[in-house]
Amino acid sequence: MTVIELLEKILNDVHNTGGVEASAVASRDGLLIYSTLPQKQHAETFAAMSATMLGAAETTSTELGKGIPERVVVESKEGKLVVTGAGPRALLIIMTEPDAGLGLILVEVEKASEKIKNILG
Repeated sequence: MTVIELLEKILNDVHNTGGVEASAVASRDGLLIYSTLPQKQHAETFAAMSATMLGAAETTSTELGKGIPERVVVESKEGKLVVTGAGPRALLIIMTEPDAGLGLILVEVEKASEKIKNILG
């Protein structure tokens, strides 16, 4: 399987958890690697802004002496956004439905980010 096919399978597995509307794998600097978002232009912006958000959280948290955060979760009335590191090179980004419970989704995100880390180094 190609790298893209492996990433597609990982993201499809996350979607099978339920409540996940969209997902993406991006580089740490916000370049889109693979996405399940239907519109490519929005996916690229989604990836870039998510990377910026996690980078800001990492800077803030380390400056306050709290270490590097495992993830950033943004909750709104329209849904939830979860951004987590997937190794030194990549991020996993998940967008959920508004009423999705995060418990099982976060477990699956953790498994998926580890697989992505192993694929992308």
